[in-house]
Amino acid sequence: MRAVVHHEFGDPSEVLVVEEVPTPEPAEGEVRVRTVLSAVHNHDLWTIRGTYGFKPELPARAGTEAVGVVDALGAGVEGLTVGQRVVASTIFGVWAEYFVAKASSLIPVPDALSDEVAAQLVSMPFSALSLIDSLGLKEGDWIVENAANGAVGRLVAQLAAPRGINVLGLVRRAEGVEELAKHGIGNIVATDAEDWQDKAGEITGGAPVVVGVDSVGGSSAGDVLSLIAEDGTLVVFGAMASPTMELSSGTIIFKNITVKGFWGSTVSRAMAADHRKKLLTELVTRAIDGSLTLPVDAVYSFDEVRKASTANFTAGRDGKILLRP
Repeated sequence: MRAVVHHEFGDPSEVLVVEEVPTPEPAEGEVRVRTVLSAVHNHDLWTIRGTYGFKPELPARAGTEAVGVVDALGAGVEGLTVGQRVVASTIFGVWAEYFVAKASSLIPVPDALSDEVAAQLVSMPFSALSLIDSLGLKEGDWIVENAANGAVGRLVAQLAAPRGINVLGLVRRAEGVEELAKHGIGNIVATDAEDWQDKAGEITGGAPVVVGVDSVGGSSAGDVLSLIAEDGTLVVFGAMASPTMELSSGTIIFKNITVKGFWGSTVSRAMAADHRKKLLTELVTRAIDGSLTLPVDAVYSFDEVRKASTANFTAGRDGKILLRP
């Protein structure tokens, strides 16, 4: 079969290649899945660069989320059938024509969900929902996030709304406000305006912002911090622009702000199975009723994987980059 691999760590647009590799056979309790579509996530590309929390042995495959069709069952597998559509997430090496996964880790896909939605349903949406769920917020509370027009930003806004949680979003340019309006997301402020903090206060009506979520780093993390109320919390979710956060020590001290990190993989592993199932059910429900939108910007073939990795970081991208075998 064909699979995307890299023999060294580096820029994905330079090190990724497609090679012929042995087709895997499912062991006991495992399932072989024929890949239909796979999402390209930031953490996939950071892993290829060798800069993520997980560093595979080389040569390595790539990709962690895909929708596919059950192709073969290992011994003892129950509850799944050949030909059934399933989603796999946090399964390393799914940028391949076939991959093997534990049967218990696969999620059956309802007919109401398209392949394009299913291919990106779990990884980032589940992390966003897990983040919201972990914050202990109550109905009417306010949170602020940067990169509001990014994938995680849109997801947090859309998944918080049904729970009655208010989200104030920050974007770097005025065009981002209009982009989010197309997805039905409001309460957005562009930080390129001199009076952006005043506009933020107008949106919240002076209500305290109890949690801030930073996915950018650099000075943008400080922008989020500046809006958090006394005894609030700053959650570090990502570092798209800089691995260093520019934070005011005075703000942290005098407002008694707590700063902590959030890594979805760790949270997911520690989560009770019944609670994980509850959150996954919530995701599927939101995707089906349309309150959660998962647009696709473009679909590339495996042979175009280098081009796809570059497109993933294109400014103004409106939706996910997907790969097709």
